[in-house]
Formats: sequence, structure tokens, C-alpha cells
Amino acid sequence: MLLGEHAVVYNRPCIVTAVGQRMRATVELTEKSTFQLNAPDVQIANYQKPMDQLGIGDLPKGAKFVEIAVVNFLRSLLEYSRSDLVKPGVKVSTTSEFSSQFGFGSSSASTVCVIKALSEITEANLNNKEIFDLAYKTVLDIQGKGSGFDAAAATFGGTLYFVTGGKTIEPLNIDSLPLIVGYSGIKADTVTLINQVKEKAGGNPQAVEDIYDNIGKLVEQAKLALLGKDWQSLGELMNENQKLLTKLGVSINKLDDMIAAALKAGAYGAKLSGAGGGDCMIALAPEDKVQAVKDGITSVGGQIIEVETNAEGARIETRD
Repeated sequence: MLLGEHAVVYNRPCIVTAVGQRMRATVELTEKSTFQLNAPDVQIANYQKPMDQLGIGDLPKGAKFVEIAVVNFLRSLLEYSRSDLVKPGVKVSTTSEFSSQFGFGSSSASTVCVIKALSEITEANLNNKEIFDLAYKTVLDIQGKGSGFDAAAATFGGTLYFVTGGKTIEPLNIDSLPLIVGYSGIKADTVTLINQVKEKAGGNPQAVEDIYDNIGKLVEQAKLALLGKDWQSLGELMNENQKLLTKLGVSINKLDDMIAAALKAGAYGAKLSGAGGGDCMIALAPEDKVQAVKDGITSVGGQIIEVETNAEGARIETRD
């Protein structure tokens, strides 16, 4: 997330970029009427259940998104009278090039992966918007809240101007994004933070709505700065966004220290990225200041995460 977090849950725009670490799902249709899942990155091994029990009962945390994604995909086929495309069972194996602890939208990535693979293997031929819609429904089914920006990034790739629920998904035509990512070492829970902000809004709803409106205005300006490669202006807008997120109460001391260190080392701008409460911060810096900014972030206990930004979205990789 570049700009717009929290406000995007409430019908404001955001700007998000896909990162290059890949989530891979191998999906097979089987003759046995069983759902099988192996996802070692989230401690799921040899998880199995009958297909007619999919989505029922207390699902393991690591299995929820994939299992509900399969449920939603199969229901979508039934709606279009295409249930004959699926054999009785589904077997899924996932691997990731990055840790789920970093808050990079790994749950949404695995959801998109599985839906795209099922679309391909059944010849359902869903387009990207249909894949996104099913992935977003899966997120809402599990979390109850969310904007869907991470599912959109995983589906479409690149850098997107995005409005809640996929009302607008606009690819931004840029060829580079000189972003530095720092991990706080603290794992945050998105839904908990959204609920905290909602509780805060209950006490002063107009003040929170005003913050969301101002974040939305910053996003519109940032879109123009990004397209024009005006990194200094984009950095300044990031700084303003961070101030508003601090007012919402979602920043923490560790993130504040990392952001301050990045700015002191010469970054154009720096802010938390995502729900807050931990996870990651991002910084934008001139080329000659990149190493100094990285050193500044690590000097206060942050961990630099090397990521490719503006990366390709979901794709099919067939195997022999």
C-alpha cells in the first residue's frame, strides 16, 4: 500500500503496488471427492476433508482462505450451470517466496492463485475482474471487513489506483517505483486495527470522516505525482498521509522511529504501509540516499525487505 490505507475501507481511493515475491499454488482435480491442502508456509500439512463438508466447521487459520476460495469458485460454476467442469475432488499445494508475517497480502495472494488456477484447469476462463470479485468475496466471508486492494494487486499486478471493493481498478502506467521497505518485527492484525479505528470513529465520527476525506484528496494528488515521476512531491504526500494515520491512532513507536530515521537520512517521504500497528513502513528516496535511508531504518531496529515493486500479477505456469 502506497497511500490510502484505512480510508479505502470506507469508499475512498488508494494506490497499491504489487511486489515481486511470488505465491505459487499447484492445483489438481482428482477422482476422489476430497479437498486436500498442503501449505507448509502456514503450517498446514496433509489437510483433508470431504468435498461436501467444504467451508463447514472450525477451519484452521492457515487453510481458511484457500478452502473458502474453492467453495466460492465452485458456487460460481453452479450459478452459471457449469458444475460439470469439475471432477469430484480438488488438491492444492502452496509455496511462497516470502513470509506471511510481513503483511504483504499473502492471504489474498493465495486466494487469487487458487481461483485463477481453478479457472484455468476447468476452462471456466474467468477474466481478471471475475477472479478479483471471487477473491474479494472470500476475504469478506472470512474477515467481514476489507477493501480488496491486496486481492486486486495480486490479480492485476502493476501499480493500481483502486477504490473500495473494486469499484475502480485503474492500472497506472509507470515503469519504476524506487521504494524502500522496512519491517518493524511486529506482526499486526488488519481486522483488529480496522475495528479499533471504527471504535474511535464512534466517539467522534465527523473527525474520522474528515481524516478519510483528506486521505482521499492526498491519493488523488499522489496519482498525478506518481504518473509524472515527481518523487519529491510524492514523498511529501506520503508524509502528510502518515500524519493523518497517526491521528487515526494506527502508528506505533517502532514505526515512528523507522520513519523518522528514513527522513533524517534523506528520504523524500516515509510512512507506514497497510493497517499499521506493526508490519511494514515504506520510504521513497533519491538514488544517492537509498543506502543511507536503509542504514537509518536498520539503526533503529528495522529490517530491510528487498522487494520488486510494480510487479506482474497472477499468471499460469503450466508443468509437464
